[in-house]
Amino acid sequence: MAESVADLARPSREEPGPASAPPAPGPRAYGPWLVASGVIVTLLVLSNRYGYHRDELYFLIAGRNLDWGYVDQGPLVPALARLVDAVAPGNLVALRTPSAFIAGGCVLLVAALAHEFGAGRGAQTFAAFLAGSSGLVLASGHLLSTTTVDMLVWLAAALCTARLLRTGDTRWALGIGLVLGAGMLNKLLPALLGVGLLAGVAIAGPRRLLRDRWVLAGFGVALLLAAPSLVWQATHGFPQLSVAASISGGDSSYSGRLDALALQFVIISPYAVPIWIAGLVALLRRPQWRAYRALAWAWLVVVAVVLLAGGKGYYDAPLLLVLTAAGAIVTAAWATRRASVLRRTLLVAGALLFVAPNGVLLLPTLPADRLPGFVVDVNYDAGETIGWPAFADSLAAVHQALPAEQRQRAVILTANYGEAGAVARYGPARGLPPAYSGHNSMADFGRPPADADVVIAVGWNRPDQLQQWFTTVNLAGRVDQRVEVDNDENGGPIWLCVGLRRPWADVWQAEVRHAG
Repeated sequence: MAESVADLARPSREEPGPASAPPAPGPRAYGPWLVASGVIVTLLVLSNRYGYHRDELYFLIAGRNLDWGYVDQGPLVPALARLVDAVAPGNLVALRTPSAFIAGGCVLLVAALAHEFGAGRGAQTFAAFLAGSSGLVLASGHLLSTTTVDMLVWLAAALCTARLLRTGDTRWALGIGLVLGAGMLNKLLPALLGVGLLAGVAIAGPRRLLRDRWVLAGFGVALLLAAPSLVWQATHGFPQLSVAASISGGDSSYSGRLDALALQFVIISPYAVPIWIAGLVALLRRPQWRAYRALAWAWLVVVAVVLLAGGKGYYDAPLLLVLTAAGAIVTAAWATRRASVLRRTLLVAGALLFVAPNGVLLLPTLPADRLPGFVVDVNYDAGETIGWPAFADSLAAVHQALPAEQRQRAVILTANYGEAGAVARYGPARGLPPAYSGHNSMADFGRPPADADVVIAVGWNRPDQLQQWFTTVNLAGRVDQRVEVDNDENGGPIWLCVGLRRPWADVWQAEVRHAG
């Protein structure tokens, strides 16, 4: 774009209304519905390519062990996975259908935020396009994921907040509390959004909201709805804090402060960066948008917490979509000023150059057997949706090669929950024994029988990691996913472990169990 972000965010002379009042909501637009429909159809058409993600395999197992909480999440997504799998067992399209519709709903929420800020029909449709082509919506909408639900929760809460700030009707706080409380049955992250919103109001006002009875009632609603998950966490020692500590240490995808900072500039799209920055500046500077400044400060507070705590860089991304909704209005106004043909040409060219690649990088559009390495480098999750049936075949080859006496009492031990989930999904058809794992809540779903002293172990790169538990550890094979993909499993060693040094009951919780 030919002008600076500050120039983009500068109020237009044509903007009506007093500086003390926010502009009235814009006219209703049908364009966002077309964009949302296109996103849903695209995600559904591509949903059956590649295969299950490791997290989806985990959710299916967690859904068979329903509880009010888990080490790394609440009960919402496992319950949804169980429901869908009961209706359509083993159907990947059905499992991902809720996410596709959530993604479409999020596109509409971003457009609704732009409408709330006073956008015209064109700006609302532009906001919907930016959301629908964003990395956050496409990547999370393709998979059944806690991130998908978080995105919906944060955007719905932001819309309720925008309406409260515009109208002054604090009863909208009940909607905020309802959304945040329900969202905390998915993960505890909506509490971070609540902190950010309260901090934003404390910084930018109106501070009277901090003592308003409806705001306090909304806080109570959130606590009431989140209580089952919070009680579970409390009675189990808040294991999500252990997971958070592991993430902070860089032991997870998309974690680490530098990665989290870099992700801010690509997770919507590089094309959208000047747009959401313009939205941030405008929310902070425009007199007519003074009422909404708390939303801008909420993002600043939340992203600061994420970076300082070493959280994942996508935690705050739904608030980037809020800034994008505001930036779409600024950009639409910029595109209609002088030299409008040139400016619109730049917008279209930028979209083709920077937005179109999102479809290749974030969706399964390329053949799995010819997936370029740079796709997995950019999109780690793509690699974790490829090769699970072949992974199970590799384990089955080792299992079938065992003497009959060992094969009868063998079990499988995996380093992560995705590997255990793959055995649960594909193992029975291959005659594989049950798989166990100490990873996160998999450790609570059962440990090997006391007499299980023949173990096929996968996910450990070195034998010394297993020699603390077994008397004999030998390399028995390697995972061959029959495609050249650089994920966490392909080419990894498969170990045959015989003889227990100590009973499972002594080592399971103390040593095998791990969070991350």
